[in-house]
Amino acid sequence: MIAVLGLIVGVVVGLVVRPVVPTAVEPYLPIAVVAALDAVFGGLRAMLDGIFDDKVFVVSFLSNVVVAALIVFLGDKLGVGAQLSTGVVVVLGIRIFSNAAAIRRHIFRA
Repeated sequence: MIAVLGLIVGVVVGLVVRPVVPTAVEPYLPIAVVAALDAVFGGLRAMLDGIFDDKVFVVSFLSNVVVAALIVFLGDKLGVGAQLSTGVVVVLGIRIFSNAAAIRRHIFRA
């Protein structure tokens, strides 16, 4: 219940404050969001499997976001940012769908 309230408060604050993303980090924001979603789905899967650890989740969440953004940043510096962005999204997408399938199997016993 606390998480739902936190989500509602976060959405309301975001709509009222209207934060501005600096142009220097705009290319990395979508990659960071996908990396964060990967960690969230992984945490949900771990919770359903009964092996969830909050410390592991926080470290996974932060490291996924930082590593994904760093890969895209290095790709931009090397002139292959678009290709590495696509690669990161594909890899994280595969992980997200794999976790979603495991969650579905756990919930529906199928």
